[in-house]
Amino acid sequence: MKNIKIKSSLFLLVFVTLFSCADDFIDVKSQDENSEDFFNTEADYQSALVAAYDMLQATAEQFQTAEIASDNTLCGGQDANDTPGKQEIDDMIHTPVNAQLRNIWTWMYTGVNRANYIMEFQNKIDFPNKTSVIAQARFLRAFYYAELVKWFGDVPLAIDKRIQFGEQFSIDRTPKADVYALIEQDLIFAAANLPYVQNETGRITKGAAQALLGKAYLYQNKFQEAGTVLEDLIANGPYDLLSSAEAVNMFENNYENNIESVFEIQYSDKNGGSYDCFYCLDGNYAVGFNGIRSYDGPLYDFGYSFNVPVQDAVDAFEPGDIRLEYSILDIVKWAEETGATYTEGYEHTGYYNLKYIARKGDLNQPDAALTNPNNFRVIRFADVLLMAAEALNRGSISDDRAKIYLNRVRKRAFNDELHNVTTSGANLTNDIYKERRVEFVGEGLRFFDLVRTGKAVGTIPGFQSNKHELFPIPIQEIELSGNRWSQNPGYTN
Repeated sequence: MKNIKIKSSLFLLVFVTLFSCADDFIDVKSQDENSEDFFNTEADYQSALVAAYDMLQATAEQFQTAEIASDNTLCGGQDANDTPGKQEIDDMIHTPVNAQLRNIWTWMYTGVNRANYIMEFQNKIDFPNKTSVIAQARFLRAFYYAELVKWFGDVPLAIDKRIQFGEQFSIDRTPKADVYALIEQDLIFAAANLPYVQNETGRITKGAAQALLGKAYLYQNKFQEAGTVLEDLIANGPYDLLSSAEAVNMFENNYENNIESVFEIQYSDKNGGSYDCFYCLDGNYAVGFNGIRSYDGPLYDFGYSFNVPVQDAVDAFEPGDIRLEYSILDIVKWAEETGATYTEGYEHTGYYNLKYIARKGDLNQPDAALTNPNNFRVIRFADVLLMAAEALNRGSISDDRAKIYLNRVRKRAFNDELHNVTTSGANLTNDIYKERRVEFVGEGLRFFDLVRTGKAVGTIPGFQSNKHELFPIPIQEIELSGNRWSQNPGYTN
């Protein structure tokens, strides 16, 4: 991470492999090596905490995959056999044998185990910054579990302890309501014990905890609770929308960690890593993979033409909406204007995800796919405003306040108040949904927005009801459990 650098080799079993990539982890002894002898100083806790942060960088895989799963983009790539797991998810023909889904499961449980390693020994010693360390660890655990339940539903739950080898034969999948209960507890604690502004960029803040808590409530249709925490964040947090003029640059590197950023994953170009170890990377690999195939021209750098927007996503923008300008690149038009050249990839649509493609000057390493330093904006203040609007509207709490928050986003998008929404009830709900699509296109939110609101069937091509709301548990994990765990509905092992 840009400002939180680590080097570790945590001994994490069952759901994870033994990680040994160079320059990425701190040296933390395993329990088999008397890990009880660790955590003797604040530095030990801080090192373990940074190891827990490190798995945030692996989420570039799932945010890109989630966007591909939606109706916003096609998988793309070189051909139909380029990264088969993503191609299958794009076509809604994925099965329990899928490398990308296994990565998501494995890497998020790595994060859970690293956070739980700290919690397992939280009472060993006291030191001045202990509450902050615990609060950050609990946020990270909540984030990793929130990703797991979003993708897989009911998942094995470990609280304040690592999952050790052999326990897979006795631990069950926990109902996602119980997992969400822990997520809520962790985020409430984090919000109560962290500041809005940290001394070190990239550290979790009170605002990040409140925003993720509001999102967790919203995903459970707990509209009153979501509205309460999100409105408190809006009123008391230090965040605001960038201006219309600034917004066109918000995904550029020099606008990272700006006033609109509530939770942002930090990347750098210091470690190239390898194609066999995406979680080892300090760079945001998705940016390079989204890039323009065989590109030669101004401003942008080459890439592998994945995650290409479709015409329907372009058409979702209203005339005069400035967001189209910084969200989707019309490569045909750009090439005509600049003389740039490129090669058409598989499923070429003529469009690229402009928010996350490589720019010239990004790199200190030769491979844009492995070393791109562009941060991922996980939760922006615009998301907080639109989540609050949705909670207030769908919870029948206040359509008037919902419109205030929605129209703040629209005023920025059109640089006027002539496009303000005046609807109410179900019409306002649909207006909020439409706004979420164009505001967050390319950011990996659309698929789960459609699923949680019951809009996926008939919107996402190939999406089957009572099946594709969840992704299958990777077959390797079913087998590791001794076939103890049942598969998600609609899938066969």
